[in-house]
Amino acid sequence: MKHQDDSKTGLEIAIIGMAGKFPGANEINQFWDNLKNGVDSISTFTEDELIKEGVNLDVLQHPNFVKAKGYLEEVEYFDESFFAYTPREAKIMDPQIRMLQETTWEALEMAGYNPFDYEGLIGLYVGASTNFNWMKHTPLLNSDSVVEFSEAGTLSYKDAISTLTSYKLGLKGPSFTLYTACSTSLLSIHLACRSLLTGECSIAAAGGVSITYPKKNGYKYHEGMTSSPDGKVRTFDAEAQGAVFSDGVGMVILKRLEDAIADGDTIYGVIKGSAANNDGGRKVGYTAPSVEGQAEVIQAAHSFAEVDPSTISYIETHGTATPLGDSIEVEALKRAFQDVDKKSFCAIGSVKSNVGHLDTAAGVTGLIKTVLSMKHKQLPPTLNVKRPNSKIDFIDSPFYINTDLVNWQSDDNDLLRAGVSAFGYGGTNVHIVLEEAPKVKSSASTREKKLMVLSARSKEALNNATVNMGEYLQSNKDVELADVAYTLQTGRRSFPYRRAVLCKD
Repeated sequence: MKHQDDSKTGLEIAIIGMAGKFPGANEINQFWDNLKNGVDSISTFTEDELIKEGVNLDVLQHPNFVKAKGYLEEVEYFDESFFAYTPREAKIMDPQIRMLQETTWEALEMAGYNPFDYEGLIGLYVGASTNFNWMKHTPLLNSDSVVEFSEAGTLSYKDAISTLTSYKLGLKGPSFTLYTACSTSLLSIHLACRSLLTGECSIAAAGGVSITYPKKNGYKYHEGMTSSPDGKVRTFDAEAQGAVFSDGVGMVILKRLEDAIADGDTIYGVIKGSAANNDGGRKVGYTAPSVEGQAEVIQAAHSFAEVDPSTISYIETHGTATPLGDSIEVEALKRAFQDVDKKSFCAIGSVKSNVGHLDTAAGVTGLIKTVLSMKHKQLPPTLNVKRPNSKIDFIDSPFYINTDLVNWQSDDNDLLRAGVSAFGYGGTNVHIVLEEAPKVKSSASTREKKLMVLSARSKEALNNATVNMGEYLQSNKDVELADVAYTLQTGRRSFPYRRAVLCKD
C-alpha cells in the first residue's frame, strides 16, 4: 500500500494562513484553548442586557423566547483609519464588512504576505449573511441624494463585501461574493482551490462572516424547526432539537502545495481534495437535506483527492443538531464509507456544540477547528452528548462520537486525514478532505543575531504590536527566530512608526 506521505497527486492546496473571531475567542489560539477545554461559548443573557441592546420587551416576555446567542465581544469597534475610511463611512458600514477586512488582513499577515508588494495575483472568495436589522439601522438608504444612497448601498450591503475588501487591501486576483446559506464559506474555499489549480491566482483568501444586529439577542423557538429550545446545541444526542445561530468570521490563505513548499511558507494543513453539488429535487422540500446528495459529494471529494476512506480518522460534520438532519448526515457518511470494513475507527464531531451555528461562516469555522486539531494532534470533545440518538446506528458503522479530549494518531505513523462537511439551506453540499501538514525543515541561519523589525500607523499600535510579538515568542519557543525576522522584513507593509530589536534568543 502506498504510504500517505508519498501519495501526492499534484493537486494539493496548502493552508498557509488562518485567522478568525468566534464566540468566546478573538483569535484562533484562544479558539483552540476553548475547544480543547470543552468550553460552551454560547451566552445566555439577562432581560436587562437585552433591553439595553434594544430588544423589545414584548418579544422578551414571549414564553418561547430563548435568551441565547454566541456573540463577538468587540463587533462595534473598527480601526477605520487603517483602511482609509472616514468615521462617517465606518458608522454606515455593515459590521460584517468591517470584520472581514480586518480578518483578511490578519490572515495575510499570518501567511507572511503583504498584498501591496506581492507580485502575483491574490484572489478573494467570501460570503456573508443577510443583515436585515443593520440595513434598517442605516438612515442614508432612505436618502433622496443619489450619492448618499449609493454610498450607503456599497457600505451596508453584503454583496459588495469581496470587491470592497479587494479594493482596500490591494488584491488583484478574482474577487467573488458567494451565498449558499450554511455552506457558503466552505464553498468559497472549494472554489478558491479550483482557482489556484487553474492558475487564475497564485494565492487565494477564502472564508465567510456572519454577524447579526443587535450584538446580544435571542430568538423565538418553534417546535420542529432548526433552533434549540434552551440555547444548547446537542449534535447527535437523543435530545437534539436544533442549534443556536451565532456570530463569527473565519479566513484561510491558500496556495498550491508545491509552490508553498518551494517558497518556504509555513503550512498549517493541506487540502487533498474537495467537491460541491446540489441535492436537486431528491428531497421532500427545498430546505430538507438529502442522503443521496450528501453521500455523493463526500464520495466525489474522496475521488478527487485519490484517498481511501479507511485512511480518514475524523469527520467534522455539518451537525445541525436536529433529529432528521443528524440521522441523514450519518446515513450519508455510511454510504460514502460503504466499502470500508473497519468499525468505529473514525471519530465525528461538530464545532456547533461549542459556538453555535455560524451560518455563512460555519464551514470555515469547522475547517479551522480541524486544522488546529491536526496541528496539536488532539481531537477536542463534542459537547452535550449524554445519550446518542437511538435512530442512528453507530455500533455497526465506521463512526463514533468523540466526547473527550483525546490524542489523535494515525496508523503506522502516516499523516492524519480528516473530512469537513457543510450542507447549505437550499441543497448546496460541500466536502473537503484535509491532510496533516508535511514536515518542512526550518531555515538555517549562520548569523548569531537577528534583526526583528516592527512598524505601525501610530505609537500606540506599535506598542501593541511589540507586546503581541513578545507573547507570540513566549508561547512558541520552538519557532526559528531567523524565520520570524525574515517574515517581518519581507512579508509586512511598512508604516511610519518603526521599532527594531537585535536579538539572539
